[in-house]
Amino acid sequence: MQLTAVLTPADEGGFTAMNPETGCTTQGETIEAAIANLKEATALYLEEFPRTVAGHPLVTLFSLPEPVHA
Repeated sequence: MQLTAVLTPADEGGFTAMNPETGCTTQGETIEAAIANLKEATALYLEEFPRTVAGHPLVTLFSLPEPVHA
């Protein structure tokens, strides 16, 4: 089963990893550690809440205007 991992830099260092198909979120000091932790968390979640993943989410970027500071 292929799933999606969305990684973002964490404020305290390392990375936050999220799987949008299940909502599982975890973190790791490196990208590799974050993905490994996400795999483990997602596998445990799916053992408890089995489901069929219908497809991958659409992941895209969007922009907002910069805020004006007085």
